[in-house]
Amino acid sequence: MNESGDVLAPSELSLRQAITDFLQGRLQTKLDAVIKEENNLKEDDDDKRNNLELKRQQLIGDHQPETWIADAARRVSRIQQVTHALKFTHPKAKGTSLSVPGNSDAGELTVATHTIGGVLTPDVVGDAAALDVNKFLRLEVEGKTILARASEGDLALQEAFSTNPEQAKSWMTAFSGITESKGGPVSHKFAKQLYWPVGNDEYHLLSPLFPTALVHAVWSTIREDRFSVEAKAAREAKRADIPHAHGYREYPNVVVQQFGGDNQQNISQLNSERYGENYLLPSCPPNWQSDPIKPPLRINSVFDGWFSRRKQVRELTRILREYLASVQAVNNIYIREKRAELVGCVCDELLQFAAELHDLPPGWSQHQDCRLNMDEQCWLDPWRAKKDESFAAVRARGEWQDGICKRFANWLNARLTDSRNPLPFGEAEALEWQSMLDKELRMIRMEIDSND
Repeated sequence: MNESGDVLAPSELSLRQAITDFLQGRLQTKLDAVIKEENNLKEDDDDKRNNLELKRQQLIGDHQPETWIADAARRVSRIQQVTHALKFTHPKAKGTSLSVPGNSDAGELTVATHTIGGVLTPDVVGDAAALDVNKFLRLEVEGKTILARASEGDLALQEAFSTNPEQAKSWMTAFSGITESKGGPVSHKFAKQLYWPVGNDEYHLLSPLFPTALVHAVWSTIREDRFSVEAKAAREAKRADIPHAHGYREYPNVVVQQFGGDNQQNISQLNSERYGENYLLPSCPPNWQSDPIKPPLRINSVFDGWFSRRKQVRELTRILREYLASVQAVNNIYIREKRAELVGCVCDELLQFAAELHDLPPGWSQHQDCRLNMDEQCWLDPWRAKKDESFAAVRARGEWQDGICKRFANWLNARLTDSRNPLPFGEAEALEWQSMLDKELRMIRMEIDSND
């Protein structure tokens, strides 16, 4: 700060150092992969060793600051920084997404993008291979990002980019255009479209966009409230019936909406950071009371009847069986996606079933009438590990997850096999069901462990 109190602009040296550190980090990751390949080569594999050396030199050259920045300025046109994205409607939709702060005229009683104001986290859509450019633009040097400096025409950034002023200015112009949509407003056949009457037999064609920046703020808040160290300590204090410095928040009846399947980054950058999740909060008053949850006693496995008897499970397996029977002679991507969607719904019911039993008093599986196998005890009574060291050791090994996945696969295969109209289910199908549930169980295991 100078004598008049003005804040000095960050120096060219600081920016150069930040850019160098960023590129060196990316380069080292790729060089480590080359070294790993090199270590796996045989001693006499000289051709491959020479190719790897050429690859190493190419990587080093590509990550020289001016070379990489020039390439990034070219690739930045493939992505767009947005607050409202289209691809959440359909991953193949190619219409317009927008970067807007929201409509402040909506007022304080309406929760929308304008509500979160200054804490807005922009999302990025477009070519996933160019997302590293966005990470570069998000670099912060003395309180201001590279993108903000490029948009302002910051002289220090210009000098840090290149000794050629015209070249540096063209790169900064390219980077600052990341928030702008390419071309005019465009809808798409995969986008939702609404004809809104405006009078005189005229309509506006509206294309609703997903408020990904708002969703990210909500998601981050709920994750913090559920899994932060402070919230975990407050819940532990409640279970122990002891005072605590602050309380915690609960979100009952939350539904998790998934976007992107196995390729969450294909939807957007923030969707990938959210693991494809969007929390849906209930917006209606409760109209029923659930029966008290009872522990599954005097049975060898919950798959023997407890889970199968659930109304939604019976309905979903019936729909899935009938659908598979109707498409036995056909196999294409649409059928596989529909099949995966239905199996995913069954998985969701299984995880909901487990969540309900997690609310039982810890240690219920130690009851003398509990005959469940150890895999299902580890799965359905996780809090028992707090007081039972031998049980905690068995559960910590994680082998129970494989056991649950195999039981689920066998159970689903059996449910989908009709002796009057047998379907061609075998080992390959069982492995697919097992893989689907394993992915879901890894997510819930992460949540359970965060509360341990």
